[in-house]
Amino acid sequence: MKRSSRITLHPEALQHNLNRAKQAAPDSKTLAVIKADAYGHGAVATAGILYEIADAFAVSCIPEAVGLREAGISKPITVLQGHQSVDDLRVAAHFDLRLTVHNDRQLSLLDQYSHNDRFEINLKIDTGMHRLGFQPDRTADLFQKLSNHSLVNPDELILMTHLACADELDNKATQQQLACFLNAERSIASPATPITKSIANSAGILGWKDSHADWIRPGIMLYGSSPVKESHRDEYNLKAAMTLNAPIIAIHKLKKDDNIGYGATWQCPTDMKVAVVACGYADGYPRHAASGTPIWVNGEEAQLVGRVSMDMIVVDIDKLDDQNIQVGDFAELWGQNLSVDRVAQSADTIAYELLCNAGVAYERMGN
Repeated sequence: MKRSSRITLHPEALQHNLNRAKQAAPDSKTLAVIKADAYGHGAVATAGILYEIADAFAVSCIPEAVGLREAGISKPITVLQGHQSVDDLRVAAHFDLRLTVHNDRQLSLLDQYSHNDRFEINLKIDTGMHRLGFQPDRTADLFQKLSNHSLVNPDELILMTHLACADELDNKATQQQLACFLNAERSIASPATPITKSIANSAGILGWKDSHADWIRPGIMLYGSSPVKESHRDEYNLKAAMTLNAPIIAIHKLKKDDNIGYGATWQCPTDMKVAVVACGYADGYPRHAASGTPIWVNGEEAQLVGRVSMDMIVVDIDKLDDQNIQVGDFAELWGQNLSVDRVAQSADTIAYELLCNAGVAYERMGN
C-alpha cells in the first residue's frame, strides 16, 4: 500500500559526499558505512551508487552483509558487530566477509570453528566509548593471538576503535581516545610489523585529522547531514541524499484563537491561512517536532503549527510571498532545500533517526 508522502534519493549527492570524505583524508582508504539499510537510503542501491568510489563497505550484522552479497555487491564488506555464533562464521566464510572481534566469546567461537577457512579480522579496542571493544592493555596479547591463529589472515588484521565525542570539536575526550589508541598501537608495532588502523567516523574525518589513519569510516556525512554539533552541512560542502516530500491536501482560512491539532495546543494568534500536508509520524516524520519546525513550500520556508498527527501536519502559510499555493502542491519536509539537521533539532533528536525512520516507513508502505 502506497502513501502520499514520497522519498527521492539523490545519487549524485551520495557520490559527492563520499568524495568529500576522500578529499578530507586523501591518504586513507574509505570504508563506506551503509548499515541500517544505508541510514534509510537503501543499502543495495547505495552500494551500487558508491561502488566505483568506495574501497569497501561496512554494515552492522551478518544478515545485512548477506543481503548485499546476494544482490551482487562483491567489494569487501566489514561486519561491525562481528560474529555471534559458529554458524555466523560459516556464513562469513561462504560470503567472504570481514569480521570485527570485540569480545572473548568471539575469540572462543573462532577456536571452536572446525573448518579450514581463513578470516580477515578487525580487532576492536575500547579507548573510551565503553560500548564494544577489549580493554587497551590487552591489545598486544590479543593481536599476537589473532596473528598466530590458524583461521586468521595476519596480513589483513586491522586494529580499530570508535570515537565517542568527535562531534564536539572542543571536547578533550577525543584527544584522550587518540592517545589511548596510540599507546595500544605502540604495544604491538615494530618496523617489521606495521599496523593497519581504522579510527575515524564522519566527525573524525572532518574534525580530527589525527584520527584518519589507514581506513576512514564515513557514515552520516554520506547522507548529507553534518556530523559536527552546531554546524550546518554547507560548512562542510555536503549535499542532501534524501528528500522527503508530501502533498498539500487542504488549505484553510482560520480565525484568531482557533485551535489547531490534537490537544488544542496551538492557537491562531491572528486570522491566518494554513495548509494541511499529508505526512506524519507513520511516514517517518518526527512526532515530537515542535511548532515552528521549518517546512519548505513552493520555494519559501513555512512553519509547522500544532501537533504532528499520524499522517498529517498543519503548516502556517499566511506570511509566504507566494499566495498562489494550491491543493496538490508538494511541500518538502527535508532535503535539498531544507536540512534534515534543522528538523531534527526542532524535534529534539538527530538526523540519523529521521533518515532511518523515513526509510523504514517508505519501505514498509510499499513505495
